[in-house]
Amino acid sequence: MISKLAVVETDAIGQNVSIGEFAIVRRGVTLGKDVIVHPHAILNDGVVVADGVEIFPHALLGKEPKGAGATARPIVFSRTVFVGTNSSIGPGAVLFYDVRIGENTLVGDGASIREQCVIGSRCIVSRHVTINYNTKVGDRTKIMDLTHITGNCQIGDDVFVSTGVVSANDNLMGTAGYSDTETRGPIIEDGAVIGAGAILLPNVRIGKGAVVAAGAVVTKDVAEHCRVMGVPARAQRPSAG
Repeated sequence: MISKLAVVETDAIGQNVSIGEFAIVRRGVTLGKDVIVHPHAILNDGVVVADGVEIFPHALLGKEPKGAGATARPIVFSRTVFVGTNSSIGPGAVLFYDVRIGENTLVGDGASIREQCVIGSRCIVSRHVTINYNTKVGDRTKIMDLTHITGNCQIGDDVFVSTGVVSANDNLMGTAGYSDTETRGPIIEDGAVIGAGAILLPNVRIGKGAVVAAGAVVTKDVAEHCRVMGVPARAQRPSAG
């Protein structure tokens, strides 16, 4: 069912699609079958939505990234968004252009995913998470509420990032300008676990299966299957006796 109060400019609509009141679906959008677009959602040109996707009220798919003359890095993107089969885009979520979402992935309420990002399948990007530019997230990874994933970051498969985690990509905090080679976020390898409120500083590598304790500040690489805690984070020592 397509509401008479919706603005629908595309003819590329599959079977059994529902578009609610005051939703806007621009020319050049493609909707698969069994898609639900709730009231007030906006889908701009170049958005492709696969079968069974649900897009909740006030979500925006296809936001053009703009630096307004204030960003040090060049803004580069393609005018495409892809949302994989059976995924869900929560209320108020914003997907910038040049974003790809895998199948069966949940993007939570108010989440923001910037340009040049790829999110894998069966992931959770929870409420009010920010994923900045040029970040890759593997499959079955969970990033929980209020976490900030910085630009130029890599996150592997089966990673768990708890609530309120902060990551950074520039040790000079912008004073030396932007460089693709120097402005690098953390690399979090497959199966790593990051505890609530941890801080990951630029260009650190969290090894496969490693655990970072809640509130830890990671300033150096963490070896595979190592557990670190504290400020700065250090490997846990076995207890005496």
